[in-house]
Amino acid sequence: MNKIRFIIAGSGWRSLFYARIAKALPEMFELCAMYCRTEEKARKISEENGIHTTTSIEECLNYGADFAVVAVNKADIFNVSRQWLETGLPILCETPVGLDRETLREAYRLWKSGRKLMCAEQYIYFPYFSSVIKLADRGILGEPYSINISAVHDYHAASIIRRILNKKDEVFRVYGKAYKFSVTETSDRYEKFFDGRQAVKDRVRLTFEYEDGKAAFYDFCSVQYRSEIRSNYVNIQGPKGEISNNTVSYIDENFIPRKKELVYDGQGKIYFDNEAMYENNLGGDLSDDERAIARTMLNMKEYIETGSGGYSLREALTDSYYSVIMKEALKAEGREIKGNPREMLNNSI
Repeated sequence: MNKIRFIIAGSGWRSLFYARIAKALPEMFELCAMYCRTEEKARKISEENGIHTTTSIEECLNYGADFAVVAVNKADIFNVSRQWLETGLPILCETPVGLDRETLREAYRLWKSGRKLMCAEQYIYFPYFSSVIKLADRGILGEPYSINISAVHDYHAASIIRRILNKKDEVFRVYGKAYKFSVTETSDRYEKFFDGRQAVKDRVRLTFEYEDGKAAFYDFCSVQYRSEIRSNYVNIQGPKGEISNNTVSYIDENFIPRKKELVYDGQGKIYFDNEAMYENNLGGDLSDDERAIARTMLNMKEYIETGSGGYSLREALTDSYYSVIMKEALKAEGREIKGNPREMLNNSI
């Protein structure tokens, strides 16, 4: 495979993930330049990270990169992506594609008109989630009918829920509320805390119901991503068994109950019953998050060359739409809200 050459539009915390991937895997990725809006920011990023930066879009286009990654704040992701799409360069945008219905409709219109736009949803490529999706797909639980997920938020959770329950753009209903609890903070993106500081955080609990009887139970507090005193939990159930975090309980072909574990070998692989469910085929000194993002970049290259590549923009729009409906459900405080991504997207044509 030819080396993937790309531009980064954006200079915040998330944009540096892509820069680290290029540094760790130089045989696979080449960062041509990082576009910054100001000379001051460009100098700072270059000095601190050893990255070639520029404030010139024209310079970025002259590199002949395969695509640009748009990694800016959530409120600006779509507008910046649209601006870069106008240059003719394919765009891999960070999550979410948009924060409201009209933005999602406009993104869909651009995509349907032939613009090359893809979203870097990475959690379905994390080692654990990739493994349980693979197990669920092979039918070890039968047809999964419920998932209880307390691990990732909003559109990320939607991507896992839909994959596990085999949902595309079907009608769903959601209800629930947010609770406010105090929690001792142990870390954030940049540092650890040892001073006992506390903060009041929302803990969101939502129930999703589908017309075929399947259901998802969402439970998340923002501190879970980095807290050392809060854990994640995933439970997936079907008629033949369940996956509860790393434990798989199921009925075998002789109707005998079995209980086995997902096993991490410490070398980038996850096994179930001596079979590899996940393998780190990328190499490099990368975190799980960075490996998953690298996978989205490989998918982007495939999408440009073939028209398909894993997680499509339609999926990204559906997951972003779920996030919009989730926020509406929280405002409704227990009242049921109906979601119909198919109707919304079809109204965009």
